[in-house]
Amino acid sequence: MAAKKIAEIGREIREKWQLDRVAIAHRVGHLEIGEASIVIAVGAPHRRQAFEACEYAINRVKQTVPIWKKEVTEDGEFWIEGEFSA
Repeated sequence: MAAKKIAEIGREIREKWQLDRVAIAHRVGHLEIGEASIVIAVGAPHRRQAFEACEYAINRVKQTVPIWKKEVTEDGEFWIEGEFSA
């Protein structure tokens, strides 16, 4: 389900900014604190387009992609579901 939503966001970016090169990847598995969980890359003729498209993409991911986080702390493990801020 998340991969489908991420692909939709990629299509939105291609259409909105008329770009051919868009890549979005979300990591799965164990991540250490501070490690990147998502990579968004676009190829655009002008950097303003690229930055706008990337900002749009990360905001759309946070709004629409169903992502669950499992937190592991000294007190145990628990799942967090929902929107996440950067």
